Amino acid sequence: MKKIGFIGLGIMGKSMALNLMKNEFEVHIFARKKSKVEDVIAKGAIFHETIKDCVKDAECVITIVGYPRDVEEIYLADGGIFASAKKGTYLIDMTTSSPDLAEKLHAEGKKQGFHVMDAPVTGGETGAKNGTLSILAAGEKDDFEKCMDVFKAMGTNIRYQGKAGNGQHAKLANQIMIAGTMSGLCEAIAYAKSKNLDTQTFIDSVATGAAGSKQLDSFAPKILAGDYSASFYLKHFVKDMKLALEESKASGLQLEILATALKNYTALESEGFGEKGTQSLIAHYTKGNA
Repeated sequence: MKKIGFIGLGIMGKSMALNLMKNEFEVHIFARKKSKVEDVIAKGAIFHETIKDCVKDAECVITIVGYPRDVEEIYLADGGIFASAKKGTYLIDMTTSSPDLAEKLHAEGKKQGFHVMDAPVTGGETGAKNGTLSILAAGEKDDFEKCMDVFKAMGTNIRYQGKAGNGQHAKLANQIMIAGTMSGLCEAIAYAKSKNLDTQTFIDSVATGAAGSKQLDSFAPKILAGDYSASFYLKHFVKDMKLALEESKASGLQLEILATALKNYTALESEGFGEKGTQSLIAHYTKGNA
């Protein structure tokens, strides 16, 4: 399996496509604006003007787009993936999306002779660049095993989660943890500042203790520097948390921390922070003066 169709060359997708090429896969790409992917083309990706042309000869198609509606469109629309790919193609959606939609695509794809998996990722921009993503794959176990070389080109912690949709459930659980951790980090920094602590000394002191986390290591320096630049868009985190809250309610769970984090992030999105990073939650606690 060497010919890959790749759709979704955003913050994460660009680095993932580049790592596939570094591992000697032939990568065919589609983007609505060619100008935004010239850097990937310069590294050897083959650009196509339509989804149909991008996927028609691929052995495996990878998608990582913004929202469930985008996933549904590129798979199910006229000229989309189901209508254009060869029967027997492996179709891997790596978007964080709806578990119900993942199940729907798996069932419909199976009827049409495709191998469909949901395999969202975690690890952020750094993990995507370094090829060290965690990949939460679900679908048929045989399909997962046959795509292992593809997964290994992009990640290092690659785990089979079970039936279709379980990859999305695992990713939503991951986002629930991040929502709580980031909220705690921002509240701790807000508290430390209110007591006139030297915040850098405080962060350095707790980073190796029980409060240490990858969120702290990755985002505390940005928070202290007032750097809201995105390695993952706030607007996409809002989408993820909404999905997680809907799924938790469907299971009869009351996840108060998730609900509070979503409320705070949604308010920030409405204030124009949608394309900032998740660490800009600190602005909720400092009224934009972090």
